[in-house]
Amino acid sequence: MYRVEVERGHLELYSTYSLHGGGEGSLDRLLPSINTSLSPRKRTTSQCKSEPPLLRTSKRTIYTAGRPPWYNEHGTQSKEAFVIGLCGGSASGKTTVARKIIEALDVPWVVLLSMDSFYKVLTAEQQLQAANNDYNFDHPDAFDFSLLVHTLRKLKQGKSVKIPVYDFTTHGRQKEWKTVYGASVIIFEGIMLFADKELLKLLDMKIFVDTDSDIRLVRRLRRDITERGRDIEGVIKQYNKFVKPAFEQYIEPTMRLADIVVPRGGGNMVAIDLIVQHVHSQLEERELSVRAALASAHQAQPLPQTLSVLESTPQVRGMHTIIRNKETSRDEFIFYSKRLMRLLIERALSFLPSQVHIVQTPQGEDYEGRTFHGKRITGVSILRAGETMEPALRAVCKDVRIGKILIQTNQDTGEPELHYLRLPKDISEDHVILTDCTVSTGAAAMMAIRVLLYHDAQEDKILLVSLLMAEMGVHSVAYAFPQVKIITTAVDKKVNDLFHIIPGIGNFGDRYFGTDAPPDWSDDDMDEPSC
Repeated sequence: MYRVEVERGHLELYSTYSLHGGGEGSLDRLLPSINTSLSPRKRTTSQCKSEPPLLRTSKRTIYTAGRPPWYNEHGTQSKEAFVIGLCGGSASGKTTVARKIIEALDVPWVVLLSMDSFYKVLTAEQQLQAANNDYNFDHPDAFDFSLLVHTLRKLKQGKSVKIPVYDFTTHGRQKEWKTVYGASVIIFEGIMLFADKELLKLLDMKIFVDTDSDIRLVRRLRRDITERGRDIEGVIKQYNKFVKPAFEQYIEPTMRLADIVVPRGGGNMVAIDLIVQHVHSQLEERELSVRAALASAHQAQPLPQTLSVLESTPQVRGMHTIIRNKETSRDEFIFYSKRLMRLLIERALSFLPSQVHIVQTPQGEDYEGRTFHGKRITGVSILRAGETMEPALRAVCKDVRIGKILIQTNQDTGEPELHYLRLPKDISEDHVILTDCTVSTGAAAMMAIRVLLYHDAQEDKILLVSLLMAEMGVHSVAYAFPQVKIITTAVDKKVNDLFHIIPGIGNFGDRYFGTDAPPDWSDDDMDEPSC
């Protein structure tokens, strides 16, 4: 969904794999035996950043948004990211191969990672050695494998991760780390990608890029001199002292661990086409149909205890009468919707934790009141309709942080797809108020909750707030996430064959913003904002 420039040492959002070199001798403790069989893993889908959902290659621009469900109707992880490891010597063309694979795959939500991002932080003495080209960056000890394995495992599981950004000029990590969330395919490239047993277990496909040593030396000279500001003597010294011996000892021997060896790197389109065909077949095996499963589940069940419905007073009933009426003008629809939203948000706040707080009144008397007992309140709206509830939330919650998630229904598959998200930093201890105006099958709401959980939000601190819900949607969310509190103003019993709530309210977003509904709209459909 996002684009990150493909440069060594930087995070890249496409597809790319990386294998770690491993040698005989000192690497015996790390490498598995040749006969070790690695069971194939499942794959995922992920991705999230504030950058445009574009992937630019040398030939074209690919729109990479639209992450389909990666969980089942129970809300649990049902497929992991397919991880491809690309190993090879320095300047062997691993990144070029990764680009070619990405372009040929032409699938959304692909993440490209470089092992160079995981170099260890150097001490002052090591910094001095690096400045004099006397530090060995081509040894397994130069990499932070524990962080690397932890990061890749989380990303493979679909969770949000932070990736360090390594600066080759200063030989250190930059202060700001990259945040990545989600991937259908993860391509990980690096010279030592096959050098760790735990890392190897996370790789679904292992590829070794085999390029002539003279070509690799020429490429390295050009790159280090033009891109990293080094002199030719220093580059050659480092190559002879560290790079060439490391390749022979640690990297070249791991070629035997590869599933596929790609001679000549990015110029070998036959090998790349075979790789792409295999990845496509693996992704097809993991396609899910969540919405259909939700429609047939939880029939005739009593409404859950986690549901709270606003009391149907004459005032609430009257506002519903107005906004449900198809003849209501847009101005009146907006006015009474806002009134109802304000009551709904006020009701939702009553479920937040509070504690006793004694204050002194102007008359000098003590008053035993209550205050919010939590770290912060964060509002997250499911675009676009859920965004209409933000003013009501801001009006009653001072300094509330706001996040946004864009989910749209794929008109071909009928499944919800995640297109964009921007969440405040560190929501792990926040109470999150997730807003959407209508919930039909619950597919979009489930996807949004799963996103929040993978960004470390706590399930029991999430409140799903919606103007109108179908019983099906209530059951779907409550069954998958039993600790999420659900607050709404009304629950309608039926959903028709097109997943419209009956009697319903119509397409809330179109009625509120004055746009035309598509021919086959659903209450769970989300329309992209005009920004």
